[in-house]
Amino acid sequence: KGKCPEDGWDESTIELFLHELAIMDSNNFLGNCGVGEREGRVVSGLVARRHYRLIHGIGRSGDISAVQPKAAGSSLLNKLTNSVVLDIIKLAGIRTVASCFVVPMATGMSLTLCFLTLRHKRPKAKYIIWPRIDQKSCFKSMITAGFEPVVVENALEGDELRTDLEAVEAKIKALGAENILCVHSTTSCFAPRVPDRLEELAVICANYGIPHIVNNAYGVQSSKCMHLIQQGAQVGRIDAFVQSLDKNFMVPVGGAIIAGFSESFIQEISKMYPGRASASPSLDVLITLLSLGTSGYKKLLKERKEMFSYLSSELKKLADNHNERLLDTPHNPISLAMSLKNLDESNDAAVTQLGSMLFTRQVSGARVVPCGSVQTVNNYTFKGFMSHANNYPCAYLNAASAIGIKKQDVDVFLKRLDKCLKTFRKEAKQEKSINEISDSNAATEQLED
Repeated sequence: KGKCPEDGWDESTIELFLHELAIMDSNNFLGNCGVGEREGRVVSGLVARRHYRLIHGIGRSGDISAVQPKAAGSSLLNKLTNSVVLDIIKLAGIRTVASCFVVPMATGMSLTLCFLTLRHKRPKAKYIIWPRIDQKSCFKSMITAGFEPVVVENALEGDELRTDLEAVEAKIKALGAENILCVHSTTSCFAPRVPDRLEELAVICANYGIPHIVNNAYGVQSSKCMHLIQQGAQVGRIDAFVQSLDKNFMVPVGGAIIAGFSESFIQEISKMYPGRASASPSLDVLITLLSLGTSGYKKLLKERKEMFSYLSSELKKLADNHNERLLDTPHNPISLAMSLKNLDESNDAAVTQLGSMLFTRQVSGARVVPCGSVQTVNNYTFKGFMSHANNYPCAYLNAASAIGIKKQDVDVFLKRLDKCLKTFRKEAKQEKSINEISDSNAATEQLED
C-alpha cells in the first residue's frame, strides 16, 4: 500500500527486504556485462555492504524521481520511501499534503532548489521577503539561488519575537508583487523567536499572488508546527515546505523532504535537480521508519512533548534559584530560553564563557546568546546576531526538547548548568569582597592623610 507499517519490522526482516531490492539492480545480476561509464562497480566490499549493494542511486540524469531501468530495485526503494514519508507527514498533522520527495541535500540546499524552480515561474522577480531568523543556512539558501533577501525585523511581544505582518505587507507594496519571488517563512526556531504567523502570511501571499515557501527544518516532530502549515494551506497559500531528515527522523545528516499541496509543483522541483542522486538518505529514512512503524514514531512524538513540559518546569526552577527567569515563549513548542541578565551585568565575557564551560562539560546543543554581537553573512550585517533582533533586552541560554531526548539528558544538563552558574556566583562574591576590602583600605588611607 506504500504506507508505513503500524508495527515496526525486526532488523532481519528489513535486511531481507533490502537484499531483495538489491538483486533487482543490474550490477548484482550474476551474468551482467556492463560496458557503460556508470555500471555500479564498487571496488570495496565494505562499501558495497554498507549500502546493501544498492549502488546505482536514484533517478536519471534528467529527473531525480524517474525510474532507472537497470536499477529497478533502487527505483522501487525511491518510490516506496517517498510514499512512506508522505504517509508520516499526514500522520504528523498535514492531512492534505499532496506530494513529497526525499532529496539528498540538507535543508539549506533544498530551499535553494525550491527558489530556483520558482525562478522560471517568476522571471522578473529578484527579491525574497524573509522574516528574520538568525540561522545562516536559510539566509544563504536565498543568496546561493541568486536572489536578494529582504529582511523583515521581528516584533517584540512580551518576551517573544513574532512576525511583523504590517512590515511584510509594506515591503510587498514598496517593491511590487511582481518583483518578489516568494515569502520565505519559518516554523521551527530557537526561542525567544517563535514560529511565523503562517496563516496570516499565507493569506497575504494569496491576496498578492506571491508564492510562499516554508522552512520547516525540525517541525515534523511538533504537532503545533504541522498544524500551522495545514491551516496556512487551507486559508491561504503555501507552495512548498522543507524539512530535515536528521532532525525529524534521527538519521545521519544529508537529506531533506520537500513537500507541498500541488503535486505538479513538487514534480517541477524534483525535475529541477540535475542528474542522479545518492540513495543513502532515502535508504536511511526507509530503514528507520520500517523499524519504528507508525506506532513507534507516534511514541517518540509523545515522549518529546512530555520531555518539553519536564524541561520547561525544571529549567524554570533552576532559573528562579539563580535569580533569572525562564522567558515566556508559549508559541514555541520545541525551544526554551532562560535569561542570563545577572551574568551579563557582572562580566561582559561571562555569557560566552558559560557556553564554553557547558561544551567542555559535554553539554551539546545548548546555545548561549550574548547581547549586541554583530556578524556579517554574505555582505549583510546582522546586529544582535543569534538573538533574531537588533536589540533583544537580555542575554539568554537556549535548550530544546527535540525528538529522541531522554529524561536523563535533561537531568544531566540541568545539573551541569547549575554547577556552572554556581561557579560564576562564587567568583562574583569573591570579586565583590576584594573590591570592598580595597575600598575600605582606600578610605582608611584617606583618613590617615
